[in-house]
Amino acid sequence: MKAVGCDCLGLVRGVWREVLGAEPELVPPYSPDWAEAARRETLLEAAARNFIPAEGVEAGRLLVFRWRRGMPAKHVGVAVSATRFVHAYDSAGRAVEGDLAPMWRRRLVATFDFPGVTD
Repeated sequence: MKAVGCDCLGLVRGVWREVLGAEPELVPPYSPDWAEAARRETLLEAAARNFIPAEGVEAGRLLVFRWRRGMPAKHVGVAVSATRFVHAYDSAGRAVEGDLAPMWRRRLVATFDFPGVTD
């Protein structure tokens, strides 16, 4: 996973493979408007199927974000502490670490533990 460009889902999939091995389900091809086109909480539903629901932000937790109220969740990252997280997005082209600033906290809709790791 090192030195490889990815989006947020690719980052989380790489962490899963590194820590847990084979991914629990295949990810279908997706376009930039996949969440809006499906009009479903596809990302949140997949997280609920494969991760353990958790409360709060702690190192190692999956963080799920919604860009706007009323829209499906569409971004994920992994907490490295209660105040920082790693995520990836198209314009960065790679994983970046940043503060879990108020802008991010407002968009945070769910947190999950990786099974068998942080639970």
